[in-house]
Amino acid sequence: MELMDFLTVLLLTFSLFMLLAGVFTAYFGSGKSRMIGVVLLVVGLIVGLVWGYLAGFTDQIVVDLSDVIWGAFVNILAALIGALVAVGVFLLAIMKS
Repeated sequence: MELMDFLTVLLLTFSLFMLLAGVFTAYFGSGKSRMIGVVLLVVGLIVGLVWGYLAGFTDQIVVDLSDVIWGAFVNILAALIGALVAVGVFLLAIMKS
């Protein structure tokens, strides 16, 4: 089950960032880059919908999406806070010496 959780976080994060990159590129781009943005948007949408359907919206639930997404959010937040505290301690130590 941990592999499915990993794949869920991986693919849904990929999908979200492809959507965001596609919207950004399609809105601010021009010419070829605008078309690339549309392609990125469509790929992100397809990956997200297909994985969401296969992972959580079929009759047999393989992954509880709400638990996996909440767990991933908490882990990323904890890692970010830990990294910021470590950088702060490092800068404090460097500035005091």
